[in-house]
Amino acid sequence: MTAIRLASSPWGPLRVCDAHIHFLSHRLTSMLAGQAGKSLEEAVATLGWETPPEDPAGLAGRWVAELDRHRVACAALIASIPGDEGSVVCAAAAHPSRFRGFMMVNPAAERAAENAVAALAGGHIHALCLFPALHGVPLSDPRSITLVEAAAAHSAAVFVHCGALSIGFRTKLGLPGAADMTLSNPLALHPLSQRFPRVPFIVPHFGGGLLREALMVADLCPNVYLDTSSSNRWMRYGGSHCDLREVFRRALEVAGPHRLLFGTDSSFFPRGWHASIFEIQSRALYEIGVNEEDAARIFSGNFDTLFPAR
Repeated sequence: MTAIRLASSPWGPLRVCDAHIHFLSHRLTSMLAGQAGKSLEEAVATLGWETPPEDPAGLAGRWVAELDRHRVACAALIASIPGDEGSVVCAAAAHPSRFRGFMMVNPAAERAAENAVAALAGGHIHALCLFPALHGVPLSDPRSITLVEAAAAHSAAVFVHCGALSIGFRTKLGLPGAADMTLSNPLALHPLSQRFPRVPFIVPHFGGGLLREALMVADLCPNVYLDTSSSNRWMRYGGSHCDLREVFRRALEVAGPHRLLFGTDSSFFPRGWHASIFEIQSRALYEIGVNEEDAARIFSGNFDTLFPAR
């Protein structure tokens, strides 16, 4: 395979790995269409998406070409609905040097733990994704703890969505998106991260509006990582002096460059990889004086350490 060229950045050529891409498979899209009472064609027209190939390997190939175009070396693909982990497993199996699989799990679902264990044992799932507010299951619930135990047994990470939660594709399709935001506080991670000190816990979007709480738990627990993904619109909640440069300053002061994971929250085609997120974040880090070595950690080194090829 041709070596991936390094991406252009303010520091010069830089290896880039994206820790947050949603793999919106044909199966997921069909499930959403059915829930909305629409045909697949109607659903993708409403969403403004391309119709994903039926074979997940076909969509994986589309992503490989897209990442090649933007010089992105590797990416985490998130199965964005419980039960669709087979799609990301297929993608990662087809391109093991390019993809790591993340699996969304609803702890309240029947056989959730058994299915998670089976997926982890297959070797292509590197993280379990918990959405406490969406699924209404606290992190302190025994069903959540059982899933963390499974991740620990298979040397996998646990991704925990905290803070504001908005699922755009459900809103566009008129599907309910109710969530219990009282379950979104990053501080709920504190007991778990202490109980499982070898498990990396990833909080996306800097805590999604709960930056203070995310930084508190990261300060207390060295196994808590912050994912930088999305447009970070939650900064609207942070006051007049909250901008991305200030967010990065505070995150670096508390967690350091070894516990920040670059991500874009890219998802659908034809938009593809969200290059502007990379440009905005790299520029912000450069402007606050982050050196090339630390930039390399944030944009790929930490990803490579947490998610080595298996």
